[in-house]
Amino acid sequence: MSEQNVNNKGRKTLISAKMAWPVLLVSAVLEAVWANALSASKSFSQPVPTVIFLVATVLSVIGLSMAMQHIPTGTAYAVWTSVGTLLTVGYSVAIGAEPMSWLKGLLLVGIVGCVVGLKQLDSKKDAKSAPTTA
Repeated sequence: MSEQNVNNKGRKTLISAKMAWPVLLVSAVLEAVWANALSASKSFSQPVPTVIFLVATVLSVIGLSMAMQHIPTGTAYAVWTSVGTLLTVGYSVAIGAEPMSWLKGLLLVGIVGCVVGLKQLDSKKDAKSAPTTA
């Protein structure tokens, strides 16, 4: 494996550090897919949405796990769930399954703000712990 396929603890990983964020974002999209498929499965009575739910869930969790090899757990999970939440709500509003209100929009913006804040805190911590060259 290349040097990029080693995490900050020196362990071999399945993906490189630069692929961790794209994999995490794809996994978050899959989270929205499985959430909507779960709803469409009508308590697993509809076969196609049930299969989509199962496949998307497994792939989403695998991607989250791979991303967590390079991204701190709290940040990765917060991004995964918040992007999944935003997309799930957005899809539900777009298809008319639920209404959008200014309060719902404000709360969704709050979710984004909190996740961006977590990411910024992790970035500052990483910058302080990075080795310096003299």
